[in-house]
Amino acid sequence: MKNILLLTDFSENSWNAIEFALSYFKKARCNFYVLHVVESDVMFGADTPYVHNTGILEKAISVEARKKMEALFKRIERLPYNAKHNFISLVDSNFFLNSIKEHIEEKNIDLIVMGTKGASGLKGFVIGSNTGDVITRVKCPSLIIPEDAQYTKLKEIAFATDYNLLYNANILDTLLELSVMNKAAIRVLHVAKRNEKLSSDQIENKELLQGYFKDHEHSFHTVTNNKLEAAIECFTESRDVDMIAMVAKNINFFQQIFFRPTVETISYHTRVPFLVLHE
Repeated sequence: MKNILLLTDFSENSWNAIEFALSYFKKARCNFYVLHVVESDVMFGADTPYVHNTGILEKAISVEARKKMEALFKRIERLPYNAKHNFISLVDSNFFLNSIKEHIEEKNIDLIVMGTKGASGLKGFVIGSNTGDVITRVKCPSLIIPEDAQYTKLKEIAFATDYNLLYNANILDTLLELSVMNKAAIRVLHVAKRNEKLSSDQIENKELLQGYFKDHEHSFHTVTNNKLEAAIECFTESRDVDMIAMVAKNINFFQQIFFRPTVETISYHTRVPFLVLHE
């Protein structure tokens, strides 16, 4: 039984992420925990001391939030019934990350799913601050569904790597499970500069990946480009990739893709889901 945490702010974007999750895991037995967090600094004000008193917090939880959660569950009930799926409602008052971390531990969560609208304008970034906090500060695999993503059958997953990390099998389990469950091929993508050759360590790590994926459809690809984002854009468009996966520990890749001003228009940020893997 998979335990999946669905984060919602009741927006259409978060609803889209819920639909993606249900589609990706339609063949799996799952507990879907649908969580909305009424953040403590919003309820009491940023300068108000936070006191953990269950009675006060229960009274302070927004009545409107509970009504919206009830409406959300009625919407879920209108979807095609799946006997393998069980839904649990969670309306919490806490600091955003604290709430997520507590539920991950208590419910033994395997995956977080959330939508993101990112930010707009040249001073904006590829993803919003809450999403950025989740994927960098919460040690749990996360599936990020961009605002313009439209669900299609998962056929190809691009796994971006520079081969500098030695991945333990458990890091890649979520990636492999998603690909097997949806009969999707894994395309391992390495972006290299012109005339750049792999080191002995990189070659060894590549061979280990070959061994890990040996029983599943996969292939290895190298794109030569000095700009990582442009290379991934080219690869996703040329192969019609349905998801991009990477390991959060790969800081160099991570910073270049997620944490930089959106000076250039990179379309995959707004339409291709990202799977962020953790140890």
